[in-house]
Amino acid sequence: MPHRPRVLIIAEAANPEWVSVPLVGWSLAQAMRRRAHVHVVTQTRNRDAFVRAGLVEGQDFTAIDSEAVAAPMYRLANLLRMGSGKGWTMVTAIASLSYPYFERLVWKKFGARIQAGEFDVVHRITPLSPTIASSLAPKVAAAKVHFVLGPLNGGVPWPKGFDSERRREREWLSYVRGAYKANPAHRKMLRSSALIIAGSRHTAGEIPAAHQHKTVWLPENAIDPARFNLTAPQDLSGPLRACFLGRLVPYKGPDMLLEAAAPLMREGKLVLDMIGDGPMADDLRAQAERLQISHAVTFHGHLPHDQVQPVLARANLMTFPSIREFGGGVVLEAMALGVVPMVVDYAGPGELVTGETGYLIPVGPRPRIVAAFRAALEALAADPSGLPVKAQAARRTALADFTWDAKAARILAFYAAIPDLQAA
Repeated sequence: MPHRPRVLIIAEAANPEWVSVPLVGWSLAQAMRRRAHVHVVTQTRNRDAFVRAGLVEGQDFTAIDSEAVAAPMYRLANLLRMGSGKGWTMVTAIASLSYPYFERLVWKKFGARIQAGEFDVVHRITPLSPTIASSLAPKVAAAKVHFVLGPLNGGVPWPKGFDSERRREREWLSYVRGAYKANPAHRKMLRSSALIIAGSRHTAGEIPAAHQHKTVWLPENAIDPARFNLTAPQDLSGPLRACFLGRLVPYKGPDMLLEAAAPLMREGKLVLDMIGDGPMADDLRAQAERLQISHAVTFHGHLPHDQVQPVLARANLMTFPSIREFGGGVVLEAMALGVVPMVVDYAGPGELVTGETGYLIPVGPRPRIVAAFRAALEALAADPSGLPVKAQAARRTALADFTWDAKAARILAFYAAIPDLQAA
């Protein structure tokens, strides 16, 4: 593998102006561009954002117009998901039907160049879902070029006791999600991949045993130090300041946080900033009124990305009781600012936080999570002296191990190890 390999990155979703998966696709592709000879292939909806970011079409990236299939399927997904921000398994299922057309156009555009040996690696970064098969993988492998898949992430099981939240999220298809493993195209993709990057321990565990030797773990999310460049002062002179950052939806547990923190808030020992919007917003405000804590909680609603950092950096704690978080990017953002995370020890956040950098609350039924959060917050309100040390460790870890550049460096090391993986 050359020191600066020639990489064709497939990132159907990649956009610097959006969040979630498109921001992951963009950020990782950009970090790879700084370390390798990269050409990015994305969907046409991202073209203008790429150009505004300074990339040159044809030279740095190619936009594939798959709207003939993608647009009507997107409208169908929005219809079937039964509510904005809900039914993500349905959205992914519909995407798995429309995505093959995108890859068909990618091969039509780049197939001859791949077969001619212009690229050392073809790396599909997005979609992240392990359920969406790639028809490119066997074609690239047949051309004697390494096909790399990932980071793959998703499908974390719902914890026991949260079926009502599952139904409120319209996650009907999640009960039969495992059916994707029977798809012959999915099995062929795994066989044809030279390297599989799993974005979570759960996803790594879902890869069949026959392919474990070429599967590596690398958390999906990372941070851009330029976007998170403040440092939380960790002021311990007043009441504890906690912050919640995320969509106001059942599985992220904002209602559990209000219930857990209510006694301290009524006593004036804790104040809370809630950043985000969603279908629970009105219910949460009503809950705050019932609990008599409205004076101690500020609902900021949705904030532009550049306005999130100043609010988050005021906090001592990032309190995040999500019970089904695949990546946990907001946890890394808090750590980068020196805000100590308190998270449920399950899925993504549980893989990012350690006892040195934050507080891990055991997963369990709702009453147990509420009680454990309350106990941890009460202990800190009584003695917050350990927070500055954890804050420093969290910031140090985020900036050393969880930047996009650090992730790109690890991926290049994975590329270099492909011959050893194939020989295993």
